[in-house]
Amino acid sequence: MSKKSNLTPAQQAYQKIADKHETKRPVGKNCLKAFIIGGLVCTFGQLIQNGYIYYFDFTEKTAGDPTVATLVLLASLLTGFGVYDRFGHFAGAGSAVPVTGFANAMASAAIEHRTEGYVLGVGSNMFKLAGSVIVFGVFSAFVIVLIKMIFFQL
Repeated sequence: MSKKSNLTPAQQAYQKIADKHETKRPVGKNCLKAFIIGGLVCTFGQLIQNGYIYYFDFTEKTAGDPTVATLVLLASLLTGFGVYDRFGHFAGAGSAVPVTGFANAMASAAIEHRTEGYVLGVGSNMFKLAGSVIVFGVFSAFVIVLIKMIFFQL
């Protein structure tokens, strides 16, 4: 049974009016924008990695960690200055999917709770938004490694 069939006639009439006046979201445009902006963020990350390889004599294997750290630092600084929020509003999911979105989530929570102190405010609330990402990322990595070990190493 759907939720709409449980509505009274007055509620159904109201729902019709509400549906008629609801703003339609441009899903295709938003998806295209997220794809392009996310790709540009990743391209910027690749440029940073190439800079580490060329100027600081890193290899392709060792340049990944400082590249991610640089992107996290830049996103955190931009969040602190209030720039990343405007960028995120424009870019949508294109700014949330790369590692910069993760840094923004952590920095935003830390900034929001800084008045409660460093330990109880920043420390305990920093991972509210990002904690689930960390937990599911670690769990997913564990499952993938377990599958790999079962099928390819036994």
